[in-house]
Amino acid sequence: MGSTVLSLRIDGELLDRLKQHAARRGMSVQDYVVRTLIRDDFDERFQAAVDETEKFYGAEGVTAEEVT
Repeated sequence: MGSTVLSLRIDGELLDRLKQHAARRGMSVQDYVVRTLIRDDFDERFQAAVDETEKFYGAEGVTAEEVT
């Protein structure tokens, strides 16, 4: 798996908050941001899978929170 460079321009206040969050976890800001994006991507894919399952089985009123 290769990697690609992504350059971001972010507000100084946001960068400070990201540094604090990363430091609490003993991570670099880069690692913290990447892990956050990976987690968000997983959550979206999981929700899509739950939605497809609900369509297939005809479940109504069941949310992803109730499944997990």
